[in-house]
Amino acid sequence: MLSLLETIPFSLPSNHQTTPIYSPKSSSTTITHSMPWNHLFNYPAFLSPLPLLHQTLLRLRHNSKIAFSLFHHSLSLPPTSTDTPPASSGTSTASSDSSVATTVTYNLMIDILAKVRQFDVCWQLIVEMDQRNAKPTSETFFVLIRRLIAAGLTRQAIRAFDDMESFVYEPVNETHFCFLLDTLCKYGIDMAERFLKEMGERGIEATVVTYNVLLNGICRRASLHPESRFERTIRLAETMFDEMRERGIEPDVTSFSIVLHVYSRAHKPELTLDKLKLMKEKGICPSVVTYTSVVKCLCSCGRIEDAEELLGEMVKNGVSPTAATYNCFFKEYMGRKDAESALKLYRKMREDGLGSMGLHSYNILLRMFMMLNRLDIVNEIWEDLKSSGLGPDLDSYTMLIHGLCEKEKWREACKFFVEMIEKGLLPQKVTFETLYKGLIQSDMLRTWRRLKKKLDEESITFGSEFQNYQLKPYKR
Repeated sequence: MLSLLETIPFSLPSNHQTTPIYSPKSSSTTITHSMPWNHLFNYPAFLSPLPLLHQTLLRLRHNSKIAFSLFHHSLSLPPTSTDTPPASSGTSTASSDSSVATTVTYNLMIDILAKVRQFDVCWQLIVEMDQRNAKPTSETFFVLIRRLIAAGLTRQAIRAFDDMESFVYEPVNETHFCFLLDTLCKYGIDMAERFLKEMGERGIEATVVTYNVLLNGICRRASLHPESRFERTIRLAETMFDEMRERGIEPDVTSFSIVLHVYSRAHKPELTLDKLKLMKEKGICPSVVTYTSVVKCLCSCGRIEDAEELLGEMVKNGVSPTAATYNCFFKEYMGRKDAESALKLYRKMREDGLGSMGLHSYNILLRMFMMLNRLDIVNEIWEDLKSSGLGPDLDSYTMLIHGLCEKEKWREACKFFVEMIEKGLLPQKVTFETLYKGLIQSDMLRTWRRLKKKLDEESITFGSEFQNYQLKPYKR
């Protein structure tokens, strides 16, 4: 999967010609890690919000030669109304160098080439961008820098960062330094610490955001087993806290939340509660993410009553629980097969408006009540899911169909199977095979033939992916 700007918090903008930018905020617990183009592969081509050229480059991301040939050909094509971004004020829209290739197109191509270490060609594209309407941006350099660091070329990455000011018409500031610092953290904390010192030499003072990026690098990916590794990670984090205070920078809610997440991952409920108490004593109000880390730790350690008490404290303090908070409870209830507690919390959420359910929350509940053979509750949750507008998605249908097949409720399974393909969701191959074998065993061959006919009618929606689903003839 294309990993363009993996380290950047992202939400798809209404104008899909704009690439996401890194925006550190003190209110967020950590730097979010996401792959912004991932979800776009779930769309059929005609429904994708991306231009056709970008869709095709994404599909060719593992074949750099063909992708580069297509990209090179696109440079000779005339601009179109859908592929040409609106001109900024003071910039003429007419240019002999304009084409369907935009800054986003170049960024995609640079990422594809950098992945196979064609860094010289990437630099040629950046120079070419500078001569065209598609000007390089900080995002262009972020793509290149991330790939250079991943390839172990940290010195070249820092040199690229230094060269950025020559191409990008914006001053290099703390935001850009934080991006490079965050990327360096993923591949070696020592290099990140050296770069932090270099920031000071350049006259850019480290702030709480800068230290939180470094703290995140120390804690987030650290292995916590055996116990000695956990202790080493905590020592490094506490050393960072001491350094912050020496510089007159007080750790904030994000700083504490990062460390709390380490305690939670290590299943240390007492240490987690102690750190939460220390936060409050220092006058730092826990955020929803802080509370969620503690709730997750308590639930995973079987201390559900303490977690429920903390949930009440959250609401009392005006902090609205999120779907992630409730999922901690639902997962623990599912592990205990405690249907009544899960149902009580689910209905309380709906009636009292205590936060919102997420799609994953619904899927956890569907799996749980299907497993417990509570089909009446499954139906209630399913209808609620549909009315919420969140789903159902592929996982929801797969879970439901497989559960119904296990209970030999073939008609209901077929109904949801048809509904699924009518919505353009291609069932997994194992779902095809499970339903096929079940219908054959139950002497319902005619039903399967009707389903197969329906599939053939809808196959144009799925394209070549469906053609790979060759079912082997099954004999009872």
